[in-house]
Amino acid sequence: MGRGKIVIRRIDNSTSRQVTFSKRRNGLLKKAKELSILCDAQVGLIIFSSTGKLYDFASTGMKSLIERYNKAKEEHSQLLNPTSEIKFWQREAESLRRQLQYLQESYRKLLGEELSGLSIVDLQNLENQLEMSLKSVRMKKEQVLTDEIKELNQKGNLMHQENIELYKKVNLVSQENSGLQIKVYGPGGTNTANRIPHITCGISHGYDLPVPISLQLSQPQIEKNDAPANGVKLG
Repeated sequence: MGRGKIVIRRIDNSTSRQVTFSKRRNGLLKKAKELSILCDAQVGLIIFSSTGKLYDFASTGMKSLIERYNKAKEEHSQLLNPTSEIKFWQREAESLRRQLQYLQESYRKLLGEELSGLSIVDLQNLENQLEMSLKSVRMKKEQVLTDEIKELNQKGNLMHQENIELYKKVNLVSQENSGLQIKVYGPGGTNTANRIPHITCGISHGYDLPVPISLQLSQPQIEKNDAPANGVKLG
């Protein structure tokens, strides 16, 4: 059987009321602590019993939470009033204007402008600030140059490996060509073939090619006999 629904109303029996208060108070404090840990929330809980005893829980500090609550409540009430809202945004605009003016003055001082009204201490602080900024810029520059040099060295190593592979392939092709020449001309015919003038056409491959031999068929010559042109007539 499931638990019956409890009617939410004041418990008349003082003993039962005290037991219920103790149980639900501990559960409420436990839930508040879990909420602050799980959700990274600032939680504040204040409980006064019927006898006037205080029970509280604060995730950070009760005083800071109360101050933050009062400030947020004041701002919220100001936003609800149109006149207060206008004044609030005017104060925000004035604060941003002062911050912008301060940043502009600092920028001009860093550029070496408007230094007449500064004291020795201010000038020393400005000099230290510039030195620290210059040091940071140099460190960043050195880091960028170091990374570029490292990248170029890696590219150079890759190109060197590629050149080695290409050199090996060229040697292999040269060996194959030498083997083909030996098969075509024989062991003793390679030098003879290389001594034949060759026609250079296009790109030279680094080895001599023999000139092809052109063969032609000649017409047979008619034999001349010493016999007279006119034949001998027989009677």
